[in-house]
Amino acid sequence: MAAMSDVVAVWEVALSDGVHKVQFEHGTTTGKRVVTVDNKELLRRNWMFKLVGKESFTIGKGHKAVIFIEAVSGFAYQYTLDVDGKSLEKFIENRSKTSKTWTLTLDGVDTRIVLEKDTMDIWCNGKQMETAGEFVDDGTETHFTVGNHGCYVKAVSSGKRKDGIVHSLIVDGSEIPEAME
Repeated sequence: MAAMSDVVAVWEVALSDGVHKVQFEHGTTTGKRVVTVDNKELLRRNWMFKLVGKESFTIGKGHKAVIFIEAVSGFAYQYTLDVDGKSLEKFIENRSKTSKTWTLTLDGVDTRIVLEKDTMDIWCNGKQMETAGEFVDDGTETHFTVGNHGCYVKAVSSGKRKDGIVHSLIVDGSEIPEAME
């Protein structure tokens, strides 16, 4: 376990396959750099003479991540995380346009369901689901099952160009409110 004093940054990154915890250790006296994702060490460098720079790695299913290490003043450093070429804030903002997330408890298990709007892929607790699409009077329904629960994502036009298509999750006949991640 790392000496807590070397952990300089922790980020949470919500992706389709789950929420990933990224932890960065920077030993400014030893030149050590360690990147840990979901408590698994992905990268370790010892005795780096250059204390600034960047470290690249992958999160989840092929998302490219880069931690930038910059000197602010004297011996103070700033750490920023980019995901898929965007700052974490921009990445999160963009994800909210391209995906939709619901969290609920099914059979006593915390369940996280994610819709990727561009592909209509549905993920449940990190696994891509088998789905069947169906046209209905006012839009489409994408059906899948979680355990013995019948689920579907309904896509209907909002009638407003700015809002586009509205997606809702129905589980066992009840609509589930969207999660704010």
